[in-house]
Amino acid sequence: MLAPIAWRTPPEHYGPWEQVASTLTEGLVRQGVEVTLFATADSLTSAHLDSVAPHGYAEDPTMDGRVWEALHMARAMERSHEFDLVHSHLDWLPLALEAQWRAPLVTTVHGFSGPAILPAYERAGSALVSISDADRAPSLHYAATIGHGLDTDAFPAGPGGDVLLSFGRIHPDKGTADAIDIAERAGRRLLIAGIVQDEDYFDELVRPRIDDDRVVYLGAVGAAERPGVLGAAAMLLHPIHFDEPFGLAVIESMLCGTPVLAYRRGAMPEVVDDGVTGLLVDPHDGIAQAAATVAKAAALDRTLVRRRARERFSVERMVESYLDLYRDLRDAAHRRAPGE
Repeated sequence: MLAPIAWRTPPEHYGPWEQVASTLTEGLVRQGVEVTLFATADSLTSAHLDSVAPHGYAEDPTMDGRVWEALHMARAMERSHEFDLVHSHLDWLPLALEAQWRAPLVTTVHGFSGPAILPAYERAGSALVSISDADRAPSLHYAATIGHGLDTDAFPAGPGGDVLLSFGRIHPDKGTADAIDIAERAGRRLLIAGIVQDEDYFDELVRPRIDDDRVVYLGAVGAAERPGVLGAAAMLLHPIHFDEPFGLAVIESMLCGTPVLAYRRGAMPEVVDDGVTGLLVDPHDGIAQAAATVAKAAALDRTLVRRRARERFSVERMVESYLDLYRDLRDAAHRRAPGE
């Protein structure tokens, strides 16, 4: 399992790709699969850990991420002959040197930073996995779509409350300023949780409206505190300004029984069962429509929200889907072998 190394696996606060790599690894180990996890040296896992980077480069300004990712990948490539397959979560870089791998390569496409990286995917022979149908690029051939899963028991049912919550990186893509506007129009308090990824956006549109009363910034909320924060909210506001490939915070919220009010963009129609686990609104009239919908979203049955989320987004479901893909790839390799 080739994890990213921007953050520790699993991450302490932010790092969705690392979180998925960790959840999948631990789930596979519980199924009796022998896994070697290539991640940072401070990572926590029940698998065999191999590492080059001492810790995540995103938290150390002295580390050049490009260099450490190349060294990290080279280490996994050096050992690739030892494995039945290599499952990469490391974006495009392993695909650029695909001919050097000595085991079949599976690549989970967590999202595209832009069309400029598509050539690395288009030339790839790797089995590509999309995390939602909405995130599929028309020029690519995919082996499967497998949505994320989580340890559902790590997100107990929460009591709910009156406060609204914006949870995720503070960035224009995530619509943090929209969440403030929605909460204000709806007459509700808002809690904001997440790392500041765009300092200018935070300083200009978010920080001036934080008053520690109607709008409260909690900072980066770690894994231990996350379920409590999510479970105590009336709902999660998710007014995204980009076509989000999936949305881990969305399923975390629903697993706690907290419904989601989101803009209908990207994978949201695939992740949120509209009218059951949350409500979707048109992004073109997003703030006004979302504010008018807050009371309806808050009235959704939290027990049903949690039940549906546990049915759809368990780690067991994700692991079985990947195991089915691994078996298909193994069988296809065996069928090709006699003619090679």
